[in-house]
Amino acid sequence: MNSSTSLELKEQSIIIEGIEPVMIFGLNDEILNRIDSSYPKARLTARGNELKVTGSQEDFEEIKTILQELIRIAKRTRSLTEQDADTVMALKKSDRIVQGESVSSEEVLLHTHLGTAIRAKTPGQKKVVEATGNHDIVFAIGPAGTGKTYTSVALAVKALKERKIKKIVLVRPAVEAGESLGFLPGDLKEKIDPYLRPLYDALEEMIEFERLEQHLAKNVIEIAPLAYMRGRTLNNAFIILDEAQNATQIQMKMFLTRIGTNSRAIVTGDVTQTDLPRNQQSGLMTIQKVLQDVEGISFVHLGQEDVVRHKLVRDIIEAYEKHKE
Repeated sequence: MNSSTSLELKEQSIIIEGIEPVMIFGLNDEILNRIDSSYPKARLTARGNELKVTGSQEDFEEIKTILQELIRIAKRTRSLTEQDADTVMALKKSDRIVQGESVSSEEVLLHTHLGTAIRAKTPGQKKVVEATGNHDIVFAIGPAGTGKTYTSVALAVKALKERKIKKIVLVRPAVEAGESLGFLPGDLKEKIDPYLRPLYDALEEMIEFERLEQHLAKNVIEIAPLAYMRGRTLNNAFIILDEAQNATQIQMKMFLTRIGTNSRAIVTGDVTQTDLPRNQQSGLMTIQKVLQDVEGISFVHLGQEDVVRHKLVRDIIEAYEKHKE
């Protein structure tokens, strides 16, 4: 290290106030270590409620902003995860955290049956929420890990709890199982269930088990392969087509024309992960050109900065993008 670089590095302190430091740093400093690894030119040392940062002024200011944001989230939700830290750091590195527009200030969509608040955590998720409030059909398009499905299911459950709709219909193409499904005998149902499992997982977080079982039994919540939508008209419903990149153009048209009165729909998908045979084109690939001038429809594109899964997911997506280029 040369002398000019040494002069640029200095030790400064950040005091954690109004909340237990362990909540911000993590039980075994997991969250602090995550921040530390994102700033390799800085050194972070925690002592009690004081965090000493040795590094450049730019790194210090970014780390300070990230900690202030994590403190706001922790005070509001009384919980903090490594995923929250990843999200806040991604937003900061994308210059998405600005004065008065922190992720912690987002409206709570609903609470899980365990009391955890569910909110839009990223700018892209916030756009999906806003678009759904203003449009009858919303397309949420983006890579894996951006919370497209989870946010959409949360909006549907919120609408059901507020009695704005009477039914939730969650739909997925079952590509490998074949979409020419006239009925579901037991053995075939077992083959299709894995395609629908992510939808069940999201619902099980948001609705207590007994209530969810009642809703499923009474068809208040329906989860089905896309082929089951043919010939139906869905009124007073919140409809989600998930993994829409695996729907053909004919299936996409069929799905969109199922929507009845007082219904709204969210279509989610990732155009980079199509599982259709090569001779079939994804209905999601061309839909924006087809519907771009239709009033009441909104397209929201999520990006790498919206990835809220493990940090490696974001790195993997970025690596694939670079490889493609």
